Amino acid sequence: MPVSAGQDPSVVTVLHDGDTPPGLESRTDGTRLRLASTADELAAALPGSDVLLTWDFTSDAVRQVWSAELTGDLRWVHTASAGVDRVAFPELLASPVTLTNSRGVFDRPMAEFVLGAVVAFAKDTARSLALQREHTWQHRETETVAGKVVTVVGSGPIGHAIAHLLDAVGTTVRLVGRRAADGVHAFDELPGLLPDTDYLVLAAPLTDATRGMLHAGTIARLPERARVVNVGRGPLIVQDDLVEALRGGRIAGAALDVFEVEPLPADSPLWAMENVLISPHMSGDVVGWKDMLVELFVDNLTRYRDGRELRNVVDKERGYVSSSGGQA
Repeated sequence: MPVSAGQDPSVVTVLHDGDTPPGLESRTDGTRLRLASTADELAAALPGSDVLLTWDFTSDAVRQVWSAELTGDLRWVHTASAGVDRVAFPELLASPVTLTNSRGVFDRPMAEFVLGAVVAFAKDTARSLALQREHTWQHRETETVAGKVVTVVGSGPIGHAIAHLLDAVGTTVRLVGRRAADGVHAFDELPGLLPDTDYLVLAAPLTDATRGMLHAGTIARLPERARVVNVGRGPLIVQDDLVEALRGGRIAGAALDVFEVEPLPADSPLWAMENVLISPHMSGDVVGWKDMLVELFVDNLTRYRDGRELRNVVDKERGYVSSSGGQA
């Protein structure tokens, strides 16, 4: 259903971190923009705004200031991220405000990132770089990628993009979603898929069902050769359990782009582990990604002002976009 009909002009509040959406003002003719970078500024800007763009999708400011008094005019919240966990708090979910996300922008970049992690593990790239720094010539044998079994948790567009690329290099990919569908295993089938998994890729949204899904018990079902790749959300993993498994050789390695606490604290044992690849929540951030985010928002803003259906409307009960394009 359309959010409304004929919202012209609109008042859009943009929550940012000092890095504002590139070119947004020039592409939103007839729209009044209010910029806020702190919770106090957001509280001052929200009254009278009918649209909120959370450009800074790592901020908790929306949750901090949300109240009926400040958000009474708000009709639509859009987050510049695929995940909505920062804005999917009970008060917003219970409100009539429509929530949309930036699904579609990150699919291919994140799939390429996962493919890169799989290849890096198979070809022992981290060790090669360490030996290069030491000026050490040490011949080794490496693994093939073809024939490996990859279990991807998250069967939305990102999961499907990951499966497409990994299938192209000869792996056997099994997608896991909320429920069974054509070519997709149900989430409750996951324990039975783990014992022969070479790479476990987490690309699921953070929901009550997925929070802490990888813990000591599920790790114990993985073979010792398994590697974990997390490009979803940090809290999908019980991090202390993963650290212990890596220390004890219970699994072979992990490529982690997201963490329970971000930035990853300097004293985290993960930093010093030779079998861990760490990246700072950047798996989907390729050259031009901010322009793509703006393009998506502007398209939705045009739809909103015309009273048309918005793209990427989040199902508030499920916590992700559940319309066409595959389950999350």
